[in-house]
Amino acid sequence: MKYIVEIAGRRVEVTLEGDAVLVDGRRVDARLTDVEGTPVRLVTIGHEVHRVTAVRLEGRGRYVLRLDGWRYDVEALDERTRAIRDLSASQAPTGPAPLTAPMPGLIVRVNVQPGDQVVAGQGLVVMEAMKMENELRAQAAGVVQSVRVTPGTAVEKGALLVELA
Repeated sequence: MKYIVEIAGRRVEVTLEGDAVLVDGRRVDARLTDVEGTPVRLVTIGHEVHRVTAVRLEGRGRYVLRLDGWRYDVEALDERTRAIRDLSASQAPTGPAPLTAPMPGLIVRVNVQPGDQVVAGQGLVVMEAMKMENELRAQAAGVVQSVRVTPGTAVEKGALLVELA
């Protein structure tokens, strides 16, 4: 099985073939041993032994590894999943993201209208949710293309509030 492991922006290809481990095509003598009753694992690479703990994060293949007192944020994906993720990332839309409701609520105020220039961080809409007013802000600079809500409108999570161009 082939994995693409990303550590600090660097990608490493790790292939597991039975007891053999290949790192970027080079055979490495490596072994993983559980320390019973603990989250600790011992990783033996050649003649060196390293103490490792791994904590799974939200999102597929994401972990925090603590290795000999150092912390590493790691993403390990099989070859197919990595290729799919790379393809979908390269097709991401460009330009400012539309403003959507982060939760169900009631629109209290709309601070913009079509044609307005907005800057990143500017408050666009105020909505009430869970008895609190929340100001929803632009993530990037842009021009208001359309406003889809008016004060007094009840919205669901994910509802489109303001389109930006």
